[in-house]
This record gives sequence, C-alpha cells and structure tokens, in this order.
Amino acid sequence: MYVFLPSTVPALARALEEGSVPVGPAFTAAPGAGADEEEADYGAMYAAAEESLALLAADPGAPRRRVVLAANLPDRAVEPAGGAGPGVLRVRLKGPVPYKRLASAHVDDERAADDIATAAADPASGAAEDRELMWFAVQELRYLVGDGRT
Repeated sequence: MYVFLPSTVPALARALEEGSVPVGPAFTAAPGAGADEEEADYGAMYAAAEESLALLAADPGAPRRRVVLAANLPDRAVEPAGGAGPGVLRVRLKGPVPYKRLASAHVDDERAADDIATAAADPASGAAEDRELMWFAVQELRYLVGDGRT
C-alpha cells in the first residue's frame, strides 16, 4: 500500500537519524469504481500536506515548508481510520515506517515559505492552495535536511 505521511524538515531529520518515521497520521488513495487512481493519489498527498500545516503550526522553529513522505508498506502495516475526502482514506500505522520503505518526499519550494507560514497560522486562508510540492528521491533527503535547503 502506498501511503503519504505528513512531516516537517526537523521531523524528517530526526527520522533519517533514527532510521524510521514514527507512528503518526497517514493517508492513502482509495479511488472508487471508475475513479482516476492518479487523482486519488494526488488527493492523498495533499491531505498529508494539509496535516503537515498542523505540524508546522505546532513547531514555530521549523522551516515553513510542508513535507510529505511517500512510503510503500505492506497492507498488514496499516488499518483504515476513516475517510479524508473524495478518494482519500486516513489510515493508522501499526508501527514506525522503516527508512527502507520510503519511496520519495514531496516538499515545498523555499520561495513558498511566506505562503506556507500564512497557511500554518490560518489553514482557512487558502495561502498554500496554489503551491505545488516538489518531488525528491529518497537519496536526496539527507541534502534536504542538511541545512533546510535543496
């Protein structure tokens, strides 16, 4: 199962240091019959990005960049936890996600920092809506957290 995990740059640095992502909220695509699977994946990724805003609000010292980690997990590693929008399911992780299960990361560009700061302070502002997340390979994650830059 492909899942999306909300995070922040400091939380990602800790996960890399510890070798796993701790248990937390996660989302997966759940396209209905005839629905577009890519669209559902996109929805799940942005549901995790919204959750990342809440993590940023709780950590004022974190760089104002949403971080979403994508991981391939066996179905037995998660359990359904309710709907999270059209084609999106919230799932509960049964344990930490090992580093080797990470597939990629999706992160805001540094130039989005002001909009992300606004959205973290007021999620209803819509300030992050036009901001697309950039894709990073797992091999690039250490550079991403090295100094908070890409």
